[in-house]
Amino acid sequence: MYSRLLEPEKSKSFFLFGPRGSGKSSWLRARFEDAIYIDLLEARIFNELLANPQRLESYVPEGNKKWILLDEVQKVPALLDEVHRLIERKKWKFVLTGSSARKLKKAQANLLAGRALTHFMYPLTAEELGSDFDLAHSLKYGCLPSVYVYDKPADYLQSYVRTYLQEEVQQEGLTRNLSSFSRFLEAASFSQASVLNISEVARECSIERKVVENYFQILEDLLLAFRLPSFTKRAKRRLQQHPKFYLFDTGVYRSLRPSGPLDRSEEIEGHAIETLCLQEIRALNDYKKLGYQIYYWRTSTGLEVDFVLYGHAGIKAIAVKRSNRITSSDLAGLRAFLGDYPGAKAYLIYGGDRRRYEGEIALIPMKEFFNKTLEFVGTH
Repeated sequence: MYSRLLEPEKSKSFFLFGPRGSGKSSWLRARFEDAIYIDLLEARIFNELLANPQRLESYVPEGNKKWILLDEVQKVPALLDEVHRLIERKKWKFVLTGSSARKLKKAQANLLAGRALTHFMYPLTAEELGSDFDLAHSLKYGCLPSVYVYDKPADYLQSYVRTYLQEEVQQEGLTRNLSSFSRFLEAASFSQASVLNISEVARECSIERKVVENYFQILEDLLLAFRLPSFTKRAKRRLQQHPKFYLFDTGVYRSLRPSGPLDRSEEIEGHAIETLCLQEIRALNDYKKLGYQIYYWRTSTGLEVDFVLYGHAGIKAIAVKRSNRITSSDLAGLRAFLGDYPGAKAYLIYGGDRRRYEGEIALIPMKEFFNKTLEFVGTH
């Protein structure tokens, strides 16, 4: 098992959210070997605690000093009131894991404000993979732990998508029409790394716009996707306002995205590269507590910067190009951004093998970026 970068406080209860397959359970079992483990995926435990949440205390011996791991807590939101009581009364420490915040939101569950921190687990980063990191492999199959372990990662990803449809979406009753949700997933994959147009997706899969909006919300609640907002602070020109859409992992994106004779492979590859870079940035920003808010920037005339990192340490603008040859048009978005925000640092991550400079813009080879990501996105 790979060592993870997540470092929670040792003395405080916490939630740990992350999509299925991101490695939460494996990490917890290794990190909290002596903990009391209560798995709500186990039918007997689930049924008993669903009927009577107060029975949670009976799973823990009197005088307990160990951590208590409560897995898939969103399945019984009412348990959180009991967790709250036990933290207050008995000073017990809990780790509360889940792959969906949706049921907790809908049930207006007690999220233990001030008594439990919230952490997220992401697909593996290049730093966590270390010498096992393979750029070509990650671009094709993503960075979920299992794709670096199994002999047939493509088969695993297909199974992963089906499992989510069956277990999370169908069993949780998130949608009554599984076939329409499947059509939506395929249509949504064409929006990867693009400005989101919900009406267009609705037309593509022949589903009402309101239903499609709900489907996008389901993906976000299950932590399978997110929307990247537009950077508009102190804007000096007309900018795109709508968010960009990303499935959370390159491999999941490529597994959902159909590829036929009319599809341009360079477009699919370009979106995969952009997604992989963003995966790394998001994870390190969270794990290392860098404090950035992450945006994209795009003018009404089409000039674009893929990622804008905005925080107390300043502004960093990052563009991603798959080609090893960079032209002046590839630099136009970064140059325009630097014109509007002259204090920013600008990087272009590209497919070449040498670091170069074009004025204030540093051109960083992709392999170097993944080897030294913190050098470029860190706070110094």
